[in-house]
Amino acid sequence: MNMTKFYAYLRVSRDGQDTQNQKFGLLEYANKNGFAPLHIEEEITSRGKDWRKRKLGALIQKAERGDVLLTPEFSRIAGSSLAVLEILKAASERGLIVHVTKQNLIMDGSLQSDIIATVLGMVAQIERHLIQTRTKEALNVARQRGIKLGRPKGSIATHLKLDNHINEVQAFINIGLSQSRIAKTLGVGVNTLRLFIERKNIKPTKTKPIITMPNG
Repeated sequence: MNMTKFYAYLRVSRDGQDTQNQKFGLLEYANKNGFAPLHIEEEITSRGKDWRKRKLGALIQKAERGDVLLTPEFSRIAGSSLAVLEILKAASERGLIVHVTKQNLIMDGSLQSDIIATVLGMVAQIERHLIQTRTKEALNVARQRGIKLGRPKGSIATHLKLDNHINEVQAFINIGLSQSRIAKTLGVGVNTLRLFIERKNIKPTKTKPIITMPNG
């Protein structure tokens, strides 16, 4: 019979904000529940990166049935409800028990965990529908206004790729589109978009954008 192994996954933000506090929280939770030894997997990555290509994906594949996986909160493993649901499903299929330490949630196939998964599934469906609707409406309005979408031909440097689309980027941010969705719409990489937003200090505003959502 295999010995139960205890893992913890911690997605670290690039600025390292609150990392030590989260690690301490994981260790405290593990100590309280007798989860030892605890193998902590830290990873510096964006939430938008496919979880299967992150260390988390490899960890889920490596772990065996009955092993325990800790995470401080759902946002530490993925940036959307849909991605969280996919990760929980993959963990469940592997027979893993997932503990979300800050919320004291245990995803172990019990009735409570099934209810949580069902709610997450509903949220994910709504989230996916809203993204599709917002993107479609934003693109339609942009086309009606004669705004050309996509990467300019022959563009090379970051400033040539996006400087001509600063109003579109601002408008898409104002209506709540994710950076990955904006990048895909404009035909650039997520890192290129992120650097552009940081360089231009673009933040959500309450002012009327160039691209506005139609009423009704």
